[in-house]
Amino acid sequence: MIRAIILAAGRGSRMGALTAEQPKCFTRLHGRRLLDWQLAALRGAGIADIAIVRGYCADKFDEPVQYFDNPRWAETNMVRTLAEAGEWLRAGPCIVSYSDIFYSAETVRRLAASNEELAISYDPDWLQVWQKRFADPLADAETFRRHADGTLAEIGARSDSVAAIEGQYMGLLKFTSASWARIEALLAEQGAAADKLDMTSLLRHGLAQGWRIGTVPVAGPWGEVDSADDLAAYAEVSFDHVAD
Repeated sequence: MIRAIILAAGRGSRMGALTAEQPKCFTRLHGRRLLDWQLAALRGAGIADIAIVRGYCADKFDEPVQYFDNPRWAETNMVRTLAEAGEWLRAGPCIVSYSDIFYSAETVRRLAASNEELAISYDPDWLQVWQKRFADPLADAETFRRHADGTLAEIGARSDSVAAIEGQYMGLLKFTSASWARIEALLAEQGAAADKLDMTSLLRHGLAQGWRIGTVPVAGPWGEVDSADDLAAYAEVSFDHVAD
């Protein structure tokens, strides 16, 4: 049985007043919180066991789910937040979701079905989304290349060519207990330095160590919300089939 973990510890300071008194995932899009869209998609994919890793404004959460807490959320990065849910990650496969994104149940189903020990979802049609969010898509977009067998070849660097970017990583991953064991070993090896490790840097480290990382194309609507301006960029996105 696969579980899901939502990483919701950070404040999201770029959201300004929208996160002054609430977690970033409480930001509303099309009338519902980002968190509501995530829970709908995960449950629509048949995942009943869901956990949220809290930090900033932890007392605001009252969803009937499992909770883990990162008391050091203000001084650590996303991989340390994920490690707070190590109990679940060691026990079996987990879908891991950033809390500032939205996606469909079908994307979750595709990711859960991946045979790779570690896999990520990505958008091959990323440019359409980035052109709505940025005057210059390359100001934010990062490299993303795949091998012929569909596994990840490169991620997370800057590029001066749209044509050289095959997709964009979207903040949705699948871990198995075997892949998480490698990551725990890395965290132990790095010690305090691992406090600043973000997820993309972790994936890049894994590639350098020869890890196989599967890639699964998104299906249906998705987006990430990094600023208040992003909310306007998704005004015309249809959310009709997020939970289907």
